[in-house]
Amino acid sequence: MTESNDRSETMPDWEKRFRAPRVSLPDWAEDAPHRSLFVSNATGTYELYAWDRSTGSQRQVTDRPNGTTDGVLSPDGEWIWWFDDTDGDEFGIWRRQSFTGPGKRGAGEEEGDEPAAPGLDPSYPAGLAIGRDGRTAVVGRSTDEDGSTIHLVRAGQDPEVIYRHRESAGVGDLSHDGSLIAVEHTEHGDAMHSALRVLRPDGSPVAELDDTKGGTVELGLEALGFAPVDGDTRLLIGHQRRGRWEPLVWDVVSGEETDLAFELPGDVGAEWYPDGTALLVSHSFEARSELFRYDLASRELVKLPTPPGTVSGASARPDGSVEYLWSSAAEPPVVRSTTGEVVLDPPGMASPGSVPVEDVWVEGPGGRVHALVQKPAGVSGPLPTVFEIHGGPTWHDSDSFAAGPAAWVDHGYAVVRVNYRGSTGYGREWTDALKHRVGLIELEDIAAVREWAVSSGLADPQRLVLTGGSWGGYLTLLGIGTQPDAWTVGIAAVPVADYVTAYHDEMEALKAMDRTLLGGTPEEVPERFEASSPLTYVDAVKVPVYISAGVNDPRCPIRQVDNYVARLEGRGVVHEVYRYEAGHGSLVVDERIKQVRLELGFAERYLGGQSA
Repeated sequence: MTESNDRSETMPDWEKRFRAPRVSLPDWAEDAPHRSLFVSNATGTYELYAWDRSTGSQRQVTDRPNGTTDGVLSPDGEWIWWFDDTDGDEFGIWRRQSFTGPGKRGAGEEEGDEPAAPGLDPSYPAGLAIGRDGRTAVVGRSTDEDGSTIHLVRAGQDPEVIYRHRESAGVGDLSHDGSLIAVEHTEHGDAMHSALRVLRPDGSPVAELDDTKGGTVELGLEALGFAPVDGDTRLLIGHQRRGRWEPLVWDVVSGEETDLAFELPGDVGAEWYPDGTALLVSHSFEARSELFRYDLASRELVKLPTPPGTVSGASARPDGSVEYLWSSAAEPPVVRSTTGEVVLDPPGMASPGSVPVEDVWVEGPGGRVHALVQKPAGVSGPLPTVFEIHGGPTWHDSDSFAAGPAAWVDHGYAVVRVNYRGSTGYGREWTDALKHRVGLIELEDIAAVREWAVSSGLADPQRLVLTGGSWGGYLTLLGIGTQPDAWTVGIAAVPVADYVTAYHDEMEALKAMDRTLLGGTPEEVPERFEASSPLTYVDAVKVPVYISAGVNDPRCPIRQVDNYVARLEGRGVVHEVYRYEAGHGSLVVDERIKQVRLELGFAERYLGGQSA
């Protein structure tokens, strides 16, 4: 028996879930569908892989100490573009490598990788669309100095600026023949609701669609993709005109809008089938999702067979089949096809499953709150309970596989995940409700679910962990300060801790989001930033606090975390801080396992429980 087999036999299930090889949904080249690009952690770090389906060969494209996940395959299948930053700081340049390149290549000027857009300085990425000729690309950039810029890049020529604005914007899509460019912009100043502008390659305007104009309720739009047919001027877009996300078809030249009006209760997204005659429709409702095919001529909507759970991504292939990445809380992710086949099966150790989620609905101050609950099989409460709060805030927890919550369950905890106001998937009003009273509104919903968990007998009120990462880490620190008697332990990963300092240090796109959420800058609305900042309430904290943070994080920068920690130290509050050399989280499996082990150990020391 090999050493690796010996190790896997003694390895706990929670660790196996992190180590088991995973693959993303493969992206495929529009004009060379046998060539695909996917992400995998097979080496212990998430990296990009090229896959030639005609031969079955796979090769690792990138090999960097902190991993790589941002990559795009050119439509002709000849080039792989990947984003090269420094240790997770999200600030860098696009590089490219031939699909049939020499093998593992990392950052720098090594053979096989070259700057994909020579002449463009490093920046934060703001979208990318590559032309079918393989020689043209539309590159979105974001910097504090220039705001948002969009460049037309042609091989052998200097990049041309075709769009510039101080507010956030990004590349929507490039039409099939390269004659039209869709831009998502927020020139109106609301970073939560984009408008759409269509440009020619010379930057001249073609059409504008802005649902934020002329009404008291601001609505968002998103570009879902141009029709995949030469000369076709139809753009598939998402809109919120009926209080949820739905698709429509907009002819950007004639101005005609075709409202699809699907009779589905949740958020609806869509993308084109490769021949442009049908749409692949995704429907997300109450933390689960499903797929449909919609024929544009007959207007027939047909449900596609997928198991109950969550479809994280889907793509229609030229033969009419659909590939999709699926999982549930109990079953690990797998890339499947509507043909019934497993499309891409990673080698090596299989991930153990976990327990299914139970749905709970609780009356909160702003309406019914949906929570997902997992607990060890065959046990009854009251149990030590972890409230694991999702990030975003415009995101939601779903019935999908998550190694973090499963680790807590393995150690005897119940896990409660709350889709608070601000979460997606429950309508526009629910998502937009947190404006101005940022953080405080979410915590009201979490408090309502906490009260249910205790009164129902599920949770032991003396053993309650509040935890989360990113926005969830922010809500953790805000929660232990504003609700100091409600929680026993706080565990915050990559959090916002000092909102004012975070605003001044964070990437420009997040500054725009914060101005939207809070109604201005810290100088313009200081009282709102103060009311929403965990630092304001640090003197009320009395529970043990664990904080982990990436020293290169551009989203929740390290200086504002250090400010908060200094205040904890000054008061003598029990706390531990773990800083690591990465950005907003880690793509290295060993590092992620180390962080989970530290979190489990911290909870054990101050709460009581099984050994981590």
